Amino acid sequence: MVLPTPPASLIPAYRREVSAADEGVHFDDLWVSREWWYFNAVFNDGASALRNWAVAVSFTHMARGDLFGTNKPDLLVVSLLGNGSQAYGGMINKQHYLGILKEGTLIADSPGVKIQFEDSWAEGAYPGWHIHAESQEIDSSHEIVVDLEYHASSLPVWTFGSRAFDKSDSELVSYVILGCVVTGSVTIDGAVFQVKGTGSHEHSWTPHLIIHASLKGWDWFSFTLDNGWNIYSTHYLPTSQVISDALSNSFGTFLITSDRGSTITELKDITLKITQKDEKVFPFVKMPSAFSLEAYPSVNTSYVISQSLLYVSEMSLTSDIEVTHSTNKIWRFPTYLGMKVGYCTISGTLSWTDENGSHEVPIHGVGVSWSMRALL
Repeated sequence: MVLPTPPASLIPAYRREVSAADEGVHFDDLWVSREWWYFNAVFNDGASALRNWAVAVSFTHMARGDLFGTNKPDLLVVSLLGNGSQAYGGMINKQHYLGILKEGTLIADSPGVKIQFEDSWAEGAYPGWHIHAESQEIDSSHEIVVDLEYHASSLPVWTFGSRAFDKSDSELVSYVILGCVVTGSVTIDGAVFQVKGTGSHEHSWTPHLIIHASLKGWDWFSFTLDNGWNIYSTHYLPTSQVISDALSNSFGTFLITSDRGSTITELKDITLKITQKDEKVFPFVKMPSAFSLEAYPSVNTSYVISQSLLYVSEMSLTSDIEVTHSTNKIWRFPTYLGMKVGYCTISGTLSWTDENGSHEVPIHGVGVSWSMRALL
């Protein structure tokens, strides 16, 4: 059966232009407090070993107040998540050294992606990057080595800010490249597996010295669907979970593509609700393990036309997300912050009506989630 194609949003050209300078380092600027380069993939190719396993690698420089009391703002994430209950790797944070002292720190340069955290590194520029990541101290029980090539199948898309404007005017600057072809190898305790699948690459930074208190958490998702489509969604929490369990739709993004990012449907009216929690991070704060997600073009029907979803009405996505297993890290007193990188599934329906009638497409797939919660 041939699936109907979701109506595409009209995304201006300036939101799809990323330069080599954009890809490079920004946290060396006094006015940039946080920056992260994130790579993830699902090995969904039929010929791949570790079929339907997922991987996440992130090189992150956090503001010093984010991990208050540790004085170790450089964070490396290396998580390998199986299609059963396998969870290898995790995350570690270390001191950020200046000058010639480079051991145990995140080193980044420009132009293009040039980043290193001890023996883990990433290098390249659009449309291709190579990722090498080692678990080392992160996982004392297993030795994990990830060597992957990412090749973009489409242009990037700015989700917050853009190179067309002064980025310092935004509290968050971020772009993502969806539907990358990912090939390479994964080594688990000396056993080498050749893998192939679909992934995404995201690069974000905060141009303002925004304080720790202004961001209490996030929930981030990247899915590869059974039908070959991709979903990307982010949700940022301005208030503590102690105050409210409601996840505001005022600060988030939802993108879905049927052709590896060449055309994108962007939905702006997003409702994400926690439906289940598991591990307690701090008193009154638990990490979410299941969500319901609904997304629409806009609460204002005139927005449909402004997004060029022409002749489309009653468009909606309704879905349930479950995080089945994960790698976690909790920084307790005096930091009070927890992170969780998980293997997740999504199931639901994308529906719309256009000049050709009504359409309803089942949504089902697997992906990677990343949740953060801060108490203070």
